[in-house]
Amino acid sequence: MRDKISQLFCLQKNACKNNSTDNNRGHNVPTKATSNGTMCANGSLGTEGPEAPETDSSGTGRMRKPLERNGSTQNHAVHLERRLGLFSGVALIVGTMIGSGIFVSPSGLLVRTGSVGVSFIIWLACGVLSLLGALAYAELGTMNTSSGAEWAYFMDAYGPAPAFLFSWVSTLVLKPSQMAIICLSFAQYAVEAFVTECDPPRGVVKMVALVAIVMILFVNCYSVNLGMTVQNVFTAAKLVAVVVVICGGAWKLMQGNTQHLSNAFNGPMPNVGAIATAFYTGLWAYDGWNNLNYVTEEIKNPSKNLPRSIIIGIPLVTLCYALINISYLAAMSPQEMIESEAVAVTFGNRILGALAWLMPLSVTISTFGSANGTLFAAGRLCFAASREGHLLDILSYVHVRRLTPAPGLIFHSLIASAMVLHGTIDSLIDFFSFTAWIFYGGAMLALIVMRYTKPNYPRPYKVPIIIPVVVLVISVYLVAAPIFETPRVEYLYALLFIFAGLIFYVPFVKLGMTPRFMNKVTLFFQLLLEVVPTSSMAMFE
Repeated sequence: MRDKISQLFCLQKNACKNNSTDNNRGHNVPTKATSNGTMCANGSLGTEGPEAPETDSSGTGRMRKPLERNGSTQNHAVHLERRLGLFSGVALIVGTMIGSGIFVSPSGLLVRTGSVGVSFIIWLACGVLSLLGALAYAELGTMNTSSGAEWAYFMDAYGPAPAFLFSWVSTLVLKPSQMAIICLSFAQYAVEAFVTECDPPRGVVKMVALVAIVMILFVNCYSVNLGMTVQNVFTAAKLVAVVVVICGGAWKLMQGNTQHLSNAFNGPMPNVGAIATAFYTGLWAYDGWNNLNYVTEEIKNPSKNLPRSIIIGIPLVTLCYALINISYLAAMSPQEMIESEAVAVTFGNRILGALAWLMPLSVTISTFGSANGTLFAAGRLCFAASREGHLLDILSYVHVRRLTPAPGLIFHSLIASAMVLHGTIDSLIDFFSFTAWIFYGGAMLALIVMRYTKPNYPRPYKVPIIIPVVVLVISVYLVAAPIFETPRVEYLYALLFIFAGLIFYVPFVKLGMTPRFMNKVTLFFQLLLEVVPTSSMAMFE
């Protein structure tokens, strides 16, 4: 233990020495006090991250430096390596998008629209909206290849306060709730395979969900390569399951089972508020289209592979979702879909006969892979925000041998576990969708703002300005329509929670107040987890 403490102090001392002379961006780097009284230039709770020097605010045509923030680089002995190629990028997008949503959402979307035809149009519209949003994110992600997605873009466009609010909400609510929803769906389908006479016990479902979180956490903490291998394998497996569903539906259609599709637009048209809430349900199934932007520091040649992965992955998912919904309606009526709590399992019982057990297995594989990709991306948000001083220091540290952001991964998993023990799927989906689209709209506005405030920054990939404008307008509609049509106190709670982050931002980030005990806490977790800042130049043996 004493040897490890000595090594850790050497790590911190070397990190401070190297960072104290770091002038990569042409200005001094803010410092923080470590437990041994030295000053270390690593982002901490209590210091705002510096902005990149601006040399051409007039837009006169001079080339600007890229917008990357201070972080892990190839010059650091401990850093996040670029290991994700095109295939892994597509697998991360497809693997996180195709999860529990297509197996939980079809019935919910039918309930809210009351029409097969309208629900199908919304499915397609959600896919188009996700593609447009992702293309806009591709410009942002190639303009600034720092990890953190919206957090990095808010820092560039608006400054530290809005970026902090995003990291505050995403770290404590959005990303953990997303993982909790997926793991609850995984557990629901896994347990149903062994319980046929009654509904699965809620306590058992939650315990299985917690086991899944622990397994995924271990995979991602152990190795980045292992995490991406799991993602690639499970994505391939879920695509096989999707093909099985589509083939089963095609077989039923060839038998003439088209009665549920022939009168698709019977029934009253839903109102404006119902359409917005139906979009929430559909968009939940598509969520994950921006996950690749959270890990841009680990993508090989991001200026090419980021947009290519998006252009391949999202249309593929949209096509799969459209064909899966047609297959469902070829095998069961809309009312049967609404009454079924596990639509895919009911479909398997109708089509596969003795092999019906393959459907719950396929769903569990799909949701496990989606949860793996979700945690993989969420840990990078913690890593990016905390190294700029917007979250706890320890969340920006990386394991000295495995080069994984273990503290951020563990932090997200703990919050997701608490949500699993407390929440239900429906309540989590509604809260997640409403809050997430506030920030998606903010990212679109950030792109538009930077077209005018930073016109000469390098943009390897550039979208027509109409795309972020359209997505921004739709985002405003998705946020505002439910509030005016069916006001609920939960929407007020969500807004209050967002702005409650200012209570912590002002003293701890803006004013730089840091509790004395935090240095000891950081040192304790460094020893426990064997993690160091990405700028450290020594490693444990």
